[in-house]
Amino acid sequence: MPRATTRPQPAGREPGAAPAAPLAPTPSQTIGPFFGYALPFPGGGQIAPAGHPDTVTVHGLVRDGTGAPVPDALLEFWQAGPDGSLTGAPGSLRRDPATGAVLGRDGVDFTGFGRVPTDADGRYVLRTLPATAPAGRPDAAPYLAVCVFARGLLHHLATRVYFPEHATANAADPLLGQLPTERARTLLARADGPGRYRFDVQLQQTADGTHEETVFLAFR
Repeated sequence: MPRATTRPQPAGREPGAAPAAPLAPTPSQTIGPFFGYALPFPGGGQIAPAGHPDTVTVHGLVRDGTGAPVPDALLEFWQAGPDGSLTGAPGSLRRDPATGAVLGRDGVDFTGFGRVPTDADGRYVLRTLPATAPAGRPDAAPYLAVCVFARGLLHHLATRVYFPEHATANAADPLLGQLPTERARTLLARADGPGRYRFDVQLQQTADGTHEETVFLAFR
């Protein structure tokens, strides 16, 4: 659960001075209707270091409650590194000043963060490294964390992407274990060729039940 933190005392503050006010969590914001400026950036869906041999592709479609594609959604992905570490050091999302592309802390390291807009057909493409479970979470299956922003959403939606090759870990995952089988499958990507996975996001179940709503998460 997010907690307020306290600003470091600036240099030169008088001894005994009142501490700085606590920092409140930043509230969620909508993306639009005009999010095209600044939010998407070149290379936002290229999480894996260029040329990495283990790069995998995750792609899919974002649909609304009528089954229509959503052409103006924005998806943010975040995952642990190959060693299970979670990047949080300053500069981990630094961008190249010339191209705007995301750089790692040293321009090469894996950051685990990507931001991808859907195209005119509601599709997105992400290229990243294989998912791992966060360090210190031996009970968790490998997954990608996802935030979904789209028109009509006053608050972003959070979900996860799990992968079919981790069947044993998925069966023991504490989150998936809370869900009925038919609901848990909405969080499971499907293999779509060597090194490729498809994961669709369904914002709301269609009236005819053809497309089931993706499981979205609430954090307490």
